[in-house]
Amino acid sequence: MSTSCFDREDETFIVLINHEEQYSIWPHWKAVPGGWTVVDGIRGDKKTVSEYIDKAWTDMRPKSLRTWMAQQDEAVPSEGERPNQAEPAAAAN
Repeated sequence: MSTSCFDREDETFIVLINHEEQYSIWPHWKAVPGGWTVVDGIRGDKKTVSEYIDKAWTDMRPKSLRTWMAQQDEAVPSEGERPNQAEPAAAAN
């Protein structure tokens, strides 16, 4: 039974990032898959690259979701604020 290159402790890895700012470790000798970019200056054993990812990737939500959620927060009035509403008509006596 062979061991996956991702499970080998003696493998040298690099760190990849995609357009959603999600990270992955990757064997340095494998072709970088489409949609992923190498993070410059990060290369080493599995522990080294995993520690980098743990520090850099603090929010697991994809970038598109974080952006959408921020836009929703901006659209919601703060507590105490009311959206512009027409003044109620004066009651006829």
